[in-house]
Amino acid sequence: MPYLTVTALSHTGLIREHNEDSLVAGPWTLCGTVTENPQTLVFPLGSPLVVAAADGIGGQPGGEVASALTVRQLAALGPSLGSEEAVRDAVNLCNHAVYAAAERDPELTTMGTTVAGVVVQEKSLLVFNVGDSRVFDAAADGLRQVSVDDSPPLPPGRRTTSLVTQALGGAVTFSAVTPHLTTVPLAVGDRYLVCTDGLTDPVPQDVLDELLRLHTGGRAAFELWKSAIEAGGPDNITLALLTVGE
Repeated sequence: MPYLTVTALSHTGLIREHNEDSLVAGPWTLCGTVTENPQTLVFPLGSPLVVAAADGIGGQPGGEVASALTVRQLAALGPSLGSEEAVRDAVNLCNHAVYAAAERDPELTTMGTTVAGVVVQEKSLLVFNVGDSRVFDAAADGLRQVSVDDSPPLPPGRRTTSLVTQALGGAVTFSAVTPHLTTVPLAVGDRYLVCTDGLTDPVPQDVLDELLRLHTGGRAAFELWKSAIEAGGPDNITLALLTVGE
């Protein structure tokens, strides 16, 4: 019987004082805390299962609140996310929830978060995102980004930016979002990486690709985290590595 393993970790990095990232894998959530070691969960393939990372917007209040709200909402809705329309509605619901929470507490005004993830079904994978957290297909012929960054154009010679063109929350007044959605086939042996920009900003994609070619499971997750730390660990690092087995 086909199954899915999800190996995940979340870490503050070396510069930030606390972790504003959150993660969901099925019914399991990790919100604003740190995992000392990669954690591996195993799920049967069948009903929809959501795996996503949310990155609270830095420099604004309540990033960890916004990211936690988002992943908890996705965890609750996960089994019902059987179509692109359902996922679009869920992401929009998360956006409304972040704004509503900010409206109730003036100290949380302008809090926001990115989100990127997948809904795993028996034979397909639905990829979604808002912001610059990412989803990659770790295919045999090379790592390929499947999500779409909501970032302004970069000047020549620059690889990263901290700016995003849309997020869940993040403004004084409500702003609707347009989630990026795509559905791809899923087969035994497929691997996907879901992560925040605390991994992808300091570590170039070719380095991530090399590490995923060399390692699997918990060792792969550890080596990815280690590469971000060795590059200075400038931001919170959250990642989930998905593998389909049988």
